[in-house]
Order: sequence, then C-alpha cells, then structure tokens
Amino acid sequence: MPAGTSGFERGTDGPKVILAGVDGSETSWRAAAYAAGLARRQGSLLAVVYVQPTLAAAAALGAPVADTTAEVAEELVAEIRRAVEQLRGIFEVRWEFHTLHGDAYGGLVQAAQELKADAVIVGASEQAGHRFVGSVAVRLVKAGRWPVTVVP
Repeated sequence: MPAGTSGFERGTDGPKVILAGVDGSETSWRAAAYAAGLARRQGSLLAVVYVQPTLAAAAALGAPVADTTAEVAEELVAEIRRAVEQLRGIFEVRWEFHTLHGDAYGGLVQAAQELKADAVIVGASEQAGHRFVGSVAVRLVKAGRWPVTVVP
C-alpha cells in the first residue's frame, strides 16, 4: 500500500455498502427498493438510513417533535421488516437500519462516512421549491464523495 493512503478504497471490487436514505416518501421507498436490488445482486450490505429532523422552533413551542420523529422511525423499521419478511427466501439481502438526528443532508453524509458507503441512493425530492434551492439529492451529488443515484 502506498504511503499516505488510508487502506480503504471505495468501489474497487464492487460496492460493499450501499446506503439508501428513506423518509417515508414514495420516492424514498422506490430508492430503497432500487438499492435493495443492487445490494442483492452485488452481495452488498444495504444500510437504510432515516434522519430524524430536529425542529428547534417547533420544540420551543411545545410540539412533541422527538416523539413524532421517533414514531416515524419506528414505522419505517416496521415497514422495512414487513417487506423483508414477504420476500424471505425469494429475495435475500443483508440490511441494517440506522437512524440519526439532524438535517437530512448532514445526517446522510455522516452515515455514508461512518459506514464507508460505496454508493448513496436517494429518492428525488417531491417538493417544488427544491428545483430552485436545491434538494438533498443535488447537494449529495455536488459533494462528489460517493456515486449518488437519484430515483424518481
């Protein structure tokens, strides 16, 4: 190994870890399904990541934000487990579920770095304003750290 290298090289023998960002939206479920297919074909680990938003303003007004986002995370895990059970024996894939707190972009970047992801798969934003300001997907692509696939 040449001096100054870390010993970790992304994607040299195919992806070892494929990260799929989910938020419960239809496009994020399509992204997770696409990522699962890739992980199955490549023999990769599928890391499904949900970033729980922290809404300081809502929390300051007394809204039960932590409880609500924790419920969303639990629902996502339950939905993923149901899908995995339905496909057991037909469609086998190794997977993990991770949940972090913060903004979606920062959380996905953190997860991708910690998990040494070889690829990041996300759904296209369903919010009209993101065409002008930039979505999480666009920001991930611009970061240029991983191959990013945006699923419509």
